[in-house]
Amino acid sequence: MAGKIRNEASSSSNPKESVVVDFGRRRSSCGYCRSNGPSSISHGMWAHRLTVDDYQVLLDRGWRRSGCFLYKPEMERTCCPSYTIRLKASDFVPSKEQLRVSKRMQRFLDGTLDVKRVHVLEDPNTSKKSESFVNHNYSRPMSEESLSAGNEEEDEVEKSMHYLSDQIDNVVHMFIEKGEFPSGIQLPKASVRKVSQGKKKLLVNGSEDLLYSSNIAFQIAASIKRAQSSDKDGNDSKSSRACEKENGSSPKIIAEKLVASLDPTVKNSELSIRACNGHINFYASSEPVSLSGNVQNATVPKASGMKRDIGGSCLISSQHCQVKRRKLEIRLNRSSFDPEEFALYRRYQLKVHNDKPHKITESSYRNFLVDTPLLPVSPTGDSTVPPCGFGSFHQQYLVDGQLVAVGVIDILPRCLSSKYLFWDPDFAFLSLGKYSALQEINWVKENQVYCPSLQYYYLGYYIHSCSKMRYKAAYHPSELLCPLRYQWVPFGIARPLLDNRPYVVLSDSSILQNGELSLPQVSDDVMGSQLDDIGQEDANDVPMDEDEETAESDLENSDDEPGLETTSYGEPENRDVSKVLLGLKGPRVRYQDMRSVIGPEQRSYLESQLQKYRKVVGPMLSERMVYSVE
Repeated sequence: MAGKIRNEASSSSNPKESVVVDFGRRRSSCGYCRSNGPSSISHGMWAHRLTVDDYQVLLDRGWRRSGCFLYKPEMERTCCPSYTIRLKASDFVPSKEQLRVSKRMQRFLDGTLDVKRVHVLEDPNTSKKSESFVNHNYSRPMSEESLSAGNEEEDEVEKSMHYLSDQIDNVVHMFIEKGEFPSGIQLPKASVRKVSQGKKKLLVNGSEDLLYSSNIAFQIAASIKRAQSSDKDGNDSKSSRACEKENGSSPKIIAEKLVASLDPTVKNSELSIRACNGHINFYASSEPVSLSGNVQNATVPKASGMKRDIGGSCLISSQHCQVKRRKLEIRLNRSSFDPEEFALYRRYQLKVHNDKPHKITESSYRNFLVDTPLLPVSPTGDSTVPPCGFGSFHQQYLVDGQLVAVGVIDILPRCLSSKYLFWDPDFAFLSLGKYSALQEINWVKENQVYCPSLQYYYLGYYIHSCSKMRYKAAYHPSELLCPLRYQWVPFGIARPLLDNRPYVVLSDSSILQNGELSLPQVSDDVMGSQLDDIGQEDANDVPMDEDEETAESDLENSDDEPGLETTSYGEPENRDVSKVLLGLKGPRVRYQDMRSVIGPEQRSYLESQLQKYRKVVGPMLSERMVYSVE
């Protein structure tokens, strides 16, 4: 019956009511552990229509959706028990790693992040890596303009460092000619390096303006010391140090000498120079001019903020040759098919998940991430609906107009439910999965002003036995849904239980007579440090493979197992299905009103199906949603 109804439009006297077709139990191969054989068992329904209020209730009973298909794992039977996980947005405390993700994105947008070349898969069906930045068959660069600007930036910095190294070498040779450095020894060539952002943070004063540094003074001092040691093998270490001080061959003194001679030259550039404990440091100057000292040849005025090439020499600006700032734009659109999004999804599945090309079709994409049974709710202007309304959305992330990520989300009366995220593999260095989660949490916080009931962020299923899914608990303080009593249990309390067994009735043995949870909490620091290092899987849901569905009859007798009826759903056993709302080709009737007009065999079968349905959706929804029997 379900197969016939599935693709038919269900008529309804109330277009705002939920209409579902119950598929009963289904088997499939697990989308998380990929174990051999059908090992994942769930209860499934097809939703023709679903109100946001009803879906909110289903979420709080352990359901999720994949397109228009709704599913709820049977936790006792499935290989990877999946617990609904949520976070109260106002209580969210970002970890150090999550803060680093936000800062990295800001540096990328400011143009100060060193974008490393990303290794990508040479073939989407293998794990072999290519040495090139992109593979032209499956990938594309950020943009020709961005790469060109980045390459020019790197070239200018390289030229600047070579120029400064040459200036130091000139001064060293001058000292050798004057006899201030020994002439009979081989002195190393100077090397000037760019100071990384991480090293700047370790410095106390003037770290933000520090651009380049050289340790040539230490190398010169070591060379002089070796030469002196060979001439004076009999001297002890104390006399050697005294001789070193007298001859002015300590790194500190050498650096100060070099800086004194370099200072006039560097002053004519956009840099200032200082000796610091043997290091020669170059800082951004507040009065930039050209390194050649020839200001009159400048073709671009200083106030323009653009890079300048004056007299053929490299100009070093106070912003590392002036980097290009980028613009991040986040757009929230109602769920619909977008060819650009599908192209990005295809690249993501090929490169990140190694999917086979023939399986990534427009039809499968629509069924998974575009189609939705949720009835949209428009903003009302009062304090019950956010400005965007309720329903299914695609949240686009664009950098300088280029689509780099798409978050598929449902916005419901009490939560933002994250469904899936796909992103451009060329931007993997930005940890877009973590960044988008932080943005979605902030979105909930910001929209509580318009809709006070909107308080939670749902991250999908948490699977303790799957290491790739454990990252979700790093967004703390999170809580898991007890599969028996549908009570929310803090993750810090659930975790010790899950460490012992994959399936646990979380509320068992954790509630005292006064209702307080009894197990010890795990500290946020310990939890964060253990979870942040785990690889993040951005997919909160996996596509439902309909080819692997099995008939209800395959599991027909499973309810006869001892204890299943009293332990599966944690509610008092009540087989009364008289108030279940049925849909019969248009009319909506309570089962009690049609029981007398059907035969004994049909009545026995239908009541058995309705009892299972009532158990998985709960008494309230069974009386509110339409159970289609067309």
